Amino acid sequence: MSSHIPESDWRHFKRVHNELLERYCARVLDELAATLKAGDGTAHDRYVRAYKLLKNRDEDMARAFDDFRRSTAVLQLAIMRRMHLLTDKDLSVFSAQTQEQVRGIASFGAE
Repeated sequence: MSSHIPESDWRHFKRVHNELLERYCARVLDELAATLKAGDGTAHDRYVRAYKLLKNRDEDMARAFDDFRRSTAVLQLAIMRRMHLLTDKDLSVFSAQTQEQVRGIASFGAE
């Protein structure tokens, strides 16, 4: 699914994209630090957990951030919303139409 967004929203998306990428990476690094500090198991156990964490988070990051095109911006914003990266405040800078599309896609399949 793709949806073109207005030029002003595209400019907002380019800025928010970088901010949310930084937010996501900080979150993952915090998770990684907690995994490495955990005293349970051997060093190899912690290594394997850290490796799996980074592999999974890298896949999530690719889904949300790698397809950086205007035609995929709404979908990426919805993914970021589902990942609890895109806040109401972040979303508020976009047009009402884009906000509605993002919320609709993000809520699809939500429990």
